Amino acid sequence: MPSKILVIGACGQIGSELTYKLREIHGKSNVIASDINTRKLDLVNSGPFEIIDAKNFNAIKDCCKHHNIDTIYLMAALLSATGEKYPMEAWDLNMNSLFHVLNLAKGGVIQKIFWPSSIAVFGPTTPRNQTPQHTICEPTTVYGITKQVGERWCEYYHSKYGVDVRSIRYPGIISHKTMPGGGTTDYAVEIYHEAIKNGKYDCFLSANTSLPMMFMDDAIKATVDLMEASAHDLTIRSSYNLSAISFTPKDIFESIMAHLPDFEITYSPDFRQNIADSWPSSIDDSVARTDWNWKHSFDLDAVTKEMLVELDKKHGV
Repeated sequence: MPSKILVIGACGQIGSELTYKLREIHGKSNVIASDINTRKLDLVNSGPFEIIDAKNFNAIKDCCKHHNIDTIYLMAALLSATGEKYPMEAWDLNMNSLFHVLNLAKGGVIQKIFWPSSIAVFGPTTPRNQTPQHTICEPTTVYGITKQVGERWCEYYHSKYGVDVRSIRYPGIISHKTMPGGGTTDYAVEIYHEAIKNGKYDCFLSANTSLPMMFMDDAIKATVDLMEASAHDLTIRSSYNLSAISFTPKDIFESIMAHLPDFEITYSPDFRQNIADSWPSSIDDSVARTDWNWKHSFDLDAVTKEMLVELDKKHGV
């Protein structure tokens, strides 16, 4: 019998592309997309869709029972920059939604959970270069705090109740299909749009701020690969480090310049600079590569080429 999947937060940056990929793998009728509204009509109209508030336990439970859901991908969250503006809303959404799905699994309503963590769990006391899987986690953002606490609860529910919960610490994600939603790494998507549309970009991070990043295709592949891995092979039930490439705004500017030599950049660091400075510059993901054979495909030059080609089509320049 095919797996029946519910994606909560399906209209978000990662959630939308993940939903399309899951429908490609499992069939449209077996993947129920849900979000708090219908703001992405193309996704809403591409298969079964339910309006669900991720903070509403009964709404999630009723949907699971109605559609015989066995797997939930919980992608709803307030991200780092937005979370600093609305800290209590971030805590409420990010934590209570996780408790809801963990308790549904504990109660036997569903069998498997994917919940995304983030490099935001790290902080200024974390080793910045090749940050190890097990290390100091003292986050300084509300988003990071919710992810750190969420990791501990995931591990607790697995060890205490046998819940099959799986997680990845996502780095910054780059996509030409969806715009980012209030994160500190958003510049790495915005810069490509502005390069195509206006030929210049004012970056909210300083030129030499190195952060771990990843092309969306690699992020989706990692998510699917982890969920398809044998439970016996998994040694991490908090959240796996995941890495592909690390670069600075200057690096990405120079990569774009190879294709658009007239492109210009300026730097105006804002409050997001302090957030970025508290995060690692590179990640050691050797545990993920050992446990479930994780491999990335896109380096910076490959990302730049793909982004510029696709955004040129979108913006009609």
